Amino acid sequence: MFRPLLLCPFLLAFAPGCRESAPPPPVPAAAGNPDTPVAPPAPAATGWGTVEGRIRLSGTPPPPALSPTSGTTVSVCGEQTEDRSLVVGGEGSLAYVVVSLKEGGALPASRQSPPEPVLDQKRCLYDPPVLAARAGGTLALRNSDPLVHNVRAASGANRAFFNVAMPLEGMTVRRPLPAAPGAVPIRCDVHPWMRALVRTFDHGYFTTSGTDGRFRLEVPEGAHTLVFWHERLPELARTVKVKNGETVQVDLEWAADQVK
Repeated sequence: MFRPLLLCPFLLAFAPGCRESAPPPPVPAAAGNPDTPVAPPAPAATGWGTVEGRIRLSGTPPPPALSPTSGTTVSVCGEQTEDRSLVVGGEGSLAYVVVSLKEGGALPASRQSPPEPVLDQKRCLYDPPVLAARAGGTLALRNSDPLVHNVRAASGANRAFFNVAMPLEGMTVRRPLPAAPGAVPIRCDVHPWMRALVRTFDHGYFTTSGTDGRFRLEVPEGAHTLVFWHERLPELARTVKVKNGETVQVDLEWAADQVK
């Protein structure tokens, strides 16, 4: 008797060989030789240049405000501390100006990672008074005083972002910064005259001017808008065009009567 079920294994064994497979996609050929495939084009390399300059304040700056200390802080920090929201050196050099590329453009990843931002507590002051950092990064907090401090950071509508006690001299802790770029004010509840500010960015192209007013920033080649920010001065911007391997000098000056 004919048994059709016995044919099933036999047919299944040959079924894969009967299926049609899709032909491979065509490979582009080199010009003049149809048998030689063409490699895909390599991505264009990014060129790099440098923007540097010096920032000054012309005229006579307002005198810094003084805050009296009290109790046990006097032996460590003196009888009064000086406000450091405006630090002006010789020849009007302006320190702690945040210099950055304008946000919102399509920028390649920076070639060098910015250094870890560190906020120290020295002689009842935050040092430095202004920091620049990556949004969503980590802020290192250090206590160099033999005093109890605390570090309270705000974000958004003055909402507390973190508040950490630092009772021991020499201790360091790390806390995350807000994910959204902006300004993060820092306060100490124990010593209300202590204040600092962290400006955060969604890219790595930022720096701050030194005590001599000078700054240096490596940027990708091309046209950029350079933004100069200081808490007590109007924000300024300059357009620069940087070629590969080129150093562009950008000096800037505010007038003392513009200080808020």
